[in-house]
Amino acid sequence: MANPGEFAFTLKQQADIVRIVGEYVKLRKAGAQNYQGLCPFHQEKTPSFSVHATNQFFHCFGCGVSGDVFSFVQKIENITFPEAVRMIADKLGIAVPKMQYASEEEARQAKQRGGLLDINERACVFFQEQLRKPESAHAREYLKSRALTPEVIAEFRIGFAPDRGFLLRDALSNQFDEEIMRESGLFSWKEKDQPPVVRDQSSDGSVANETPTTDNRQLTTLYAKFRNRVMFPITNEQGKVIAFTGRTLSADEKAGPKYLNSPETPIYSKSRVLFNLDKAKQAIRQLDYAILVEGQMDCISVSAAGFKNVIASSGTAFTELQARLLGRFSKNIVVSFDPDTAGAAAAERSLALLVSEDFQIKVLTLETGFDPDLYIRRKGKDAYAEALHHSLRYFDYLIERARAQFPFRTPEGKVKAVNFLLPHIQRVPSRIARDELANEISHRLGIDSGVLRQELRRAATARTAPRVNAPATASCTDAERVLIRALATRDLGNAPLSQREGQDLAFDAARQARFALSEEPLHAGCAAEELINALLKGLEDGADPMLLPLGDSDRALLASVLMQEGEELTPELLESALRSLKRRQRLRELEQLQRRVKELEAKEDLASRAQLAQERLRLKQASRAVGEIGQGGVFHP
Repeated sequence: MANPGEFAFTLKQQADIVRIVGEYVKLRKAGAQNYQGLCPFHQEKTPSFSVHATNQFFHCFGCGVSGDVFSFVQKIENITFPEAVRMIADKLGIAVPKMQYASEEEARQAKQRGGLLDINERACVFFQEQLRKPESAHAREYLKSRALTPEVIAEFRIGFAPDRGFLLRDALSNQFDEEIMRESGLFSWKEKDQPPVVRDQSSDGSVANETPTTDNRQLTTLYAKFRNRVMFPITNEQGKVIAFTGRTLSADEKAGPKYLNSPETPIYSKSRVLFNLDKAKQAIRQLDYAILVEGQMDCISVSAAGFKNVIASSGTAFTELQARLLGRFSKNIVVSFDPDTAGAAAAERSLALLVSEDFQIKVLTLETGFDPDLYIRRKGKDAYAEALHHSLRYFDYLIERARAQFPFRTPEGKVKAVNFLLPHIQRVPSRIARDELANEISHRLGIDSGVLRQELRRAATARTAPRVNAPATASCTDAERVLIRALATRDLGNAPLSQREGQDLAFDAARQARFALSEEPLHAGCAAEELINALLKGLEDGADPMLLPLGDSDRALLASVLMQEGEELTPELLESALRSLKRRQRLRELEQLQRRVKELEAKEDLASRAQLAQERLRLKQASRAVGEIGQGGVFHP
């Protein structure tokens, strides 16, 4: 937005940043006003991400990112500022006035994303309507054979794409332009350069010649990408339809793959989406674990059986972005993939990534020939609950896999089993945990060879867990930190300078600090001089302190000061800080005078002697001033 105006300002006052951020990050209280969690913007094992409830800002001491509630939603959702305003307003149930965008490109991108969301929603309704029609009886029979009730079909908004390729196009063409229809991923098309032809006819009606015109228009034929398929909508975390998976109902080889997914678009990236997360996230939070299955049908069946904390990846490969997305809700997970070779390989890839992200993992292995959907239909939800209860620990599962694949009773088999397990051990972040696993695996595989034990030990010690170092702010004195707190006080940027004349006003830390520094720049030469100057400029402009254009070190210092649960900011505390800064400044002046006196004493000319008497007088006055300032000081340089 070029000018967010009063609406964004009012919305920001009403939006509780702890609540908004808490929808994405698992926060715990870490002080009277501070909340901490794992940063969603970079990989970390120890929480360095902080949210301040009173000052309404966030800061990560690991990667340095910080801002307000709008910038958080912008970054985590990868959207523009106006879209973040709209999203937060929707969360609060507040009507949004017409937005103004900062540039034509920003407006174009927002319009494009809005158009794609609209066309996907309209297509979802179209597919639902088609499923209810008489000619879709075979689709309904298929869903019935999968034990999906009308209630479950409605809950997941399952539909049907008819075999005729132009029905969807005709239904949407009067609402959306061709550009949006192409970008939606719902259509394929044929294009060819075909210049229009002017035919000259002779008097007998035959064509004498054909002349191409200069209007070389490109002819396009759009047709539906999904045909004769049961349609499963894919939604984002807010429940908006962003893509589809279509399951074919045709046995014809020309029908294409069994499952066809939408291509990636500006609103859909397969590696960033977890199927059913919008419905499952609350249950995941409450139960503090998630069930991860392989496909949409498994996910729907498990959810319909009452296990509401179930999600699915888009395909068998689980990505780092998906792991971080899930980690915002819980770090505990049960992986429930097919036990066949492909399913086991997929489980191991997912497990390896989840271990690196510090998840606590269990593996649910079903009987051969059963996926979660079939298992529930054949054996019932109680049997699945029992199997879930007996899920194996991650390394128990891997050890059993190694024992099944390799004849570990022979030395060669033991070597192969250890080589299979070594990469998994090295992914464990904790060195202590790796060491314990090495001992357990040695014992369970019956490894007596000193060489193999040494290899396990080497794997256990080869990796060290990453550490997040706190920002270095030791050079910043307590007095400077108090001044920073005062200048960053909220809602005081437009207060006038005060000389405390006339009527006494309520204590205004920002106004008082600004007045003192306007009289004399006591912060000149201090470690935090640049940050204090930026805060002074921000007060003049009425800018939010955490949104000022600061360097990384200054931003980290500001966040550190504001996050600290320190002494209450009172007039006495501010006066003490100003007095301390003044004393430090006078000490610097005193040191400069002392050096000047020594230089003059070394000279013997008459002019220098006359100047020396003046400098000694100034030195005496400066020493007295430093002493007087120090008498009432609380801070010490």
